[in-house]
Amino acid sequence: MFTIRDYAPEDFEHLWKLDQLCFTEGIAYNREELRHYLNRKNSIRLVVQRDAPHSIAGFLVADIHRVGSAHIITIDVHPDARRSGLGSRLMSMAEQRLQASQCNKVLLEVAVDNMPAISFYKQHGYSVLKTLPRYYNNSMDALLLGKRLNGA
Repeated sequence: MFTIRDYAPEDFEHLWKLDQLCFTEGIAYNREELRHYLNRKNSIRLVVQRDAPHSIAGFLVADIHRVGSAHIITIDVHPDARRSGLGSRLMSMAEQRLQASQCNKVLLEVAVDNMPAISFYKQHGYSVLKTLPRYYNNSMDALLLGKRLNGA
């Protein structure tokens, strides 16, 4: 059983470790970067809590840049919880909150070789807008994806 809840400061170390597990060096955030995004005033921070205490199966961080525009910073799902619908639940809840904050557009980046993530985002209505050369680690290209949110 999983529960989606808001981030609490005591989650930080668990989220950082999960990010290290989910992404390779140069794509995963260091502690300072992740702390920065989690502490931003206009961020949406969702955590997937398993039944066991301090057992986190995933999280999502989104940032509202300005009126009408948002950015998915990261979505992390533990490898043993993937393909369970958790990523879709996180994305849906984040998009609902973004709409409630009057956002009508969401952007995100994904490594060009991360085919499972690209497929996931396309299934959720995101479209490739352009390629970002040498975006990750100053060596790997990324795709900029975007989606218009209805009702915002």
